[in-house]
Amino acid sequence: MSDKNKPDALDEPNESNEPKGATVKGLRRSRSCPICGKASSKESYPFCSERCKQVDLSRWLSGSYAIPASEEDDPDEDDLNLLEKD
Repeated sequence: MSDKNKPDALDEPNESNEPKGATVKGLRRSRSCPICGKASSKESYPFCSERCKQVDLSRWLSGSYAIPASEEDDPDEDDLNLLEKD
């Protein structure tokens, strides 16, 4: 058998009938669910379930999650005088 026709070592099955080197580690580190703290799942990452995913979406849409902003004060006389000079 020539080298071209010889199967690669990665293609040969081992005892568990999986090709050698076929184990793939997850690209993301595992995190706990931000809603309930359980381990996250692949299907609903970073949440553990579809339910926690929907709870988070509901919190965003209801305004529970808000980015704090500082409100600007009303213009006073000094500000108005500066505008009139221009």
